[in-house]
Amino acid sequence: MTRTTPPDPEPAETTPTPRRGRPRDAARDRALLDATLAVLTESGYSGLTTAAVAARAGVSTATLYRRWSSKEDLVVAAAATVTEDPYGPPATGSLEGDLRVVLRDKAAALTGESGRLMRALIGEAARNTVLAEALTTAFLQPVYRRVAEVVQCAVERGEIPPVEDPDLLGEVVVGPVMSRFFLTPRLPEQVDTTAAQEAADRFLPFALRAVGGGG
Repeated sequence: MTRTTPPDPEPAETTPTPRRGRPRDAARDRALLDATLAVLTESGYSGLTTAAVAARAGVSTATLYRRWSSKEDLVVAAAATVTEDPYGPPATGSLEGDLRVVLRDKAAALTGESGRLMRALIGEAARNTVLAEALTTAFLQPVYRRVAEVVQCAVERGEIPPVEDPDLLGEVVVGPVMSRFFLTPRLPEQVDTTAAQEAADRFLPFALRAVGGGG
């Protein structure tokens, strides 16, 4: 009887290791953001095009779109480099101290070059829903969350009772400061930081009462 030798098993297929793309170049990102700010200053939002930004930065529009998918996203990212602050909870140990820091920080962010940019973008957002949504996500929601955290810490310390409608706290506390600097004929670049912080302090007693503190 003849024995047959089974065929050798076929070699298992190997999945090729995917090639990792090149990491993003931080210097190129910064060049694009700086170019965006420069074009915004010269031409305003309506006059800004991604082609102009790419040319100013010395890159292709494809390079730009690999980083930001729309003009709105690009402009918001550029504005964030000069308008927003990476502040976390103030942690001064008291509701009054924490709210003072929050109000002063926001007031300072609404002056000078950062204030000028935000004022221009908010004006454009009234006609541009996509930009309005991007600004809300990038600038309003973070400061509203910061206010909510400050108030929650005060509740946990027993300074104030739990607050109803916590989702409205940010608008109640920070909204008047924003109105103070945006709805005025005086340009943001004409207000120095010290004056802005003094103005913010005037709102503090009202903010405290709004969240149940300050007597």
